[in-house]
Amino acid sequence: MIDRRRFLKGMGLSVTSVCLAGCTRDALSADKRRKAPNLLFVFPDQMRGSAMGFLGEEPVLTPNLDRFSRESLVLPQTVSTYPVCSPFRAMLMTGKYPHANKVTNNCLSLTTPYNCQLQESDTCWSDVLKANEYSLGYIGKWHLDSPVEPYVDCANNRNLPAWNEWCPPHRRHGFDFWHAYGTYDHHMRPMYWDTDAKRDGFKYFDQWGPEHEADLAIKYLANENGVYRDPDKPFAMVVSMNPPHTPYSQVPKHYVERYKDVSLDELCQRPNIPDSDTKMGTQYRRDIRNYYGMISGVDEQFGRILEALKMQGLEEDTIVVFTSDHGNCLGIHHKITKNNRYEESMRIPFIIRWPGKIKPRQDDLLFSSLDMCPTMLGLMGLEHAIGKDVDGKSYAREFLGHKSKRPEWQWYMWVPKGKPAWGRRGIRNQAYTFVVSKIPDKPTEYYLHDNKNDPYQLRNIAEERPDLVKQLMFELEKTILPYNDPWLETEV
Repeated sequence: MIDRRRFLKGMGLSVTSVCLAGCTRDALSADKRRKAPNLLFVFPDQMRGSAMGFLGEEPVLTPNLDRFSRESLVLPQTVSTYPVCSPFRAMLMTGKYPHANKVTNNCLSLTTPYNCQLQESDTCWSDVLKANEYSLGYIGKWHLDSPVEPYVDCANNRNLPAWNEWCPPHRRHGFDFWHAYGTYDHHMRPMYWDTDAKRDGFKYFDQWGPEHEADLAIKYLANENGVYRDPDKPFAMVVSMNPPHTPYSQVPKHYVERYKDVSLDELCQRPNIPDSDTKMGTQYRRDIRNYYGMISGVDEQFGRILEALKMQGLEEDTIVVFTSDHGNCLGIHHKITKNNRYEESMRIPFIIRWPGKIKPRQDDLLFSSLDMCPTMLGLMGLEHAIGKDVDGKSYAREFLGHKSKRPEWQWYMWVPKGKPAWGRRGIRNQAYTFVVSKIPDKPTEYYLHDNKNDPYQLRNIAEERPDLVKQLMFELEKTILPYNDPWLETEV
């Protein structure tokens, strides 16, 4: 174990100076801040980063994303630091690690006793935009409030644990237009609370969730008679779609029909997909057409929103981001879902377009969940408002074509319920994924994947490479040391 004080002294750094290294206040000049850009932030749930047609990694049909990528900066190495819903969303909003923003697990009734929800006291990027005269709209999945009794009377709260909860206006962090829900996985008949709805005032809609949300996003952009936003202010709109989240059966058939002539062999070429005679191999083959169908449906709805942006004459003045909160294994590595160290879980899309400002290209920058908040504020000329407690780094200058110090690693983590000093921590880059697991009453476990020579992560080589494990343990502790993670102090 590293002597942490001696290490920091040797590096000539304090914890505070390391934390603030990314929070530059002069990233953009004052004249670039004068015209405030709009922001359109679209993120489906559970869409893995390799599942976009233009990358050529999976046989998925995404014509709108393919076109959008040619107009945008694409960061194919972007990862979800904690690849599960609520922790990602809290990091996105605050730029702070889970042990700092308190969202160390999904927000559900099992974690309510730990105050596992977005804190009112935290400053989110939306709060900053609101303070700077933006109109703000949120459409879709939120999942940042702890369910409390009596639980909201809806399908996914009737059997414990309860998942869904209303977000009252004082907890919306500046969003003045609201058509959202906590988490509700009935995609063909989704439910929403409107801006002025009370806790029992939610409504159901007989329409596929992403299509319904795209319809409303298009109305928000058109803003007929000024009913959705102040037409004299810049706007920021989030469209948070639930698919391609489970259950995969809940998708319009015409999207799945696009894959009817594609053989299972072609759909299942990745060598880390289990054999067809295994439980997870069978499940993967059952779900993959529907999963791809959902992605094609999300792609179509995203294309509709982009077309509306263009038709309203807003394209040139709007930063558009497409990303996801995490990926999904669907059975790969015998893992049914996300929340693990594998590429299919961690890697997420990140595509950003700002015509005339961000040059279209692909870049292997090691971008992460935490960096989204400060980077967006930096691009929007609000780098002076990035708080000192923000853990992420602004890469606004990098996005705009300037050189800056690039990260060597991305952080991975998982926390057991109510035990922030335990769980898994790891680092990842294009060369290696290294993870250490500390679980009470269990021996420490080490996982090491050679991502260059074993890109599908079929082998854990930790026991074969003790020298490399020792080196990467040093890198892991050096990477997370500045952020006061209690995990570092847990000895097993």
